[in-house]
Amino acid sequence: MASTLRERIETANAESVGRITSADPVLIDIAPAGEVIPGLAGRMILHSGPPVVWSRMCGAQRGACIGMVLFEGWAGSPAEAEQLLASGAIALEPNHHHQAVGPMAGTITGSLPVFVVKDTASGTHAFCRQVEGRQQFGDYSDEALDGLRRWREIWAPSLRQGIRERGGVPLRPIIAKALQMGDELHNRPVAATSLFTDVMAVAMIEAGVSKGSLVATLTHLTYNEFFFLGLSMASAKASADAAAGIEYSTVVTAMARNGTEFGIRVSGLGDEWYTAPAPRIDGLYLTGYSADDAGLDMGDSAITETVGWGGFVLGGAPGILSLVGGTAEQGMQISRDMREITVATHPAYRIPALDFAGAPVGIDIVKVMRSGIVPVIDTAIAHKDPGHPKIGAGLVRAPSECFEEALLTYARRYGLS
Repeated sequence: MASTLRERIETANAESVGRITSADPVLIDIAPAGEVIPGLAGRMILHSGPPVVWSRMCGAQRGACIGMVLFEGWAGSPAEAEQLLASGAIALEPNHHHQAVGPMAGTITGSLPVFVVKDTASGTHAFCRQVEGRQQFGDYSDEALDGLRRWREIWAPSLRQGIRERGGVPLRPIIAKALQMGDELHNRPVAATSLFTDVMAVAMIEAGVSKGSLVATLTHLTYNEFFFLGLSMASAKASADAAAGIEYSTVVTAMARNGTEFGIRVSGLGDEWYTAPAPRIDGLYLTGYSADDAGLDMGDSAITETVGWGGFVLGGAPGILSLVGGTAEQGMQISRDMREITVATHPAYRIPALDFAGAPVGIDIVKVMRSGIVPVIDTAIAHKDPGHPKIGAGLVRAPSECFEEALLTYARRYGLS
């Protein structure tokens, strides 16, 4: 029986990983979230991580929610916005429950334009908001909200014209090239952003975007090195969702944090979350901040590690170490360790510094618990209190309790011994 169960697990895991590695993500649109995200309607804010109620939200996520209430015009002041949120008048739901992801606080509301990415291999769709360094970290100042308004009114519409002119932008080739250029597609999407900008510059010109909007949008892309993170997250979400719901599979299909809890989902266990307290981040801080100011781990961006990017290919992205700390050898060792807890390597996403080995793919909860090695995530750091922009970046290890809880549930369901 044990042999039969092992075979079923191996077959299921091969299916899960095969769906991730065959994924072909294409950016098909940028559209207001309320028009494209399933179930997002009315006064609702989507957020990062597993479910969390207002009273348990961390400071940065609270600040980001306040910012979205002001952005949508549901309140005229931060105090009024906080009162609405505390009263329950505004629904709060996880991005992952709506085929979406969002960086840091992850907040998405109806009028905010989001990337629409389709995995043309499986047909799955995923959505992600834009990446910036203020509102998503909990800053609800006028300056922070002005960045969201520019995205809604200028940058997103201009890019949308270009995407429609092209009939969609294939992302798999950009991802493959960027990994070979030293990106890890989480905290360092610099090359990917440049490659994407090259494609979109021509597309927007051909689409007839007005000179003022064209210059403003290209300027934004030029100076926002993290722009492609939203696209890598949506690509990863579409790929991981294609691998979900496969009976007997022990492959992780989501890792997400809300600054209060860290949660995972497993393919063979459906949509259930397995959670533990969010860990602290070991990192470097911007001038004026220290570890005493830092909140706990937060964001849906660990979806990049879920499909084998980010910390899993840290050895191929030594440039990121100046932002998150550590040494080149530590980065290489982390990438070696991540091979120990994954099912396979990616046939197309190869890393030159690792002798062109493929990115490790398919986090296996059994391998995690047997090896004692947990996933490593490179991430940004938000303040513990509302009202602040980004304060640093670093490395964090997923809590083993999530994987232990998931494996115990799996054992009860499938009879694993």
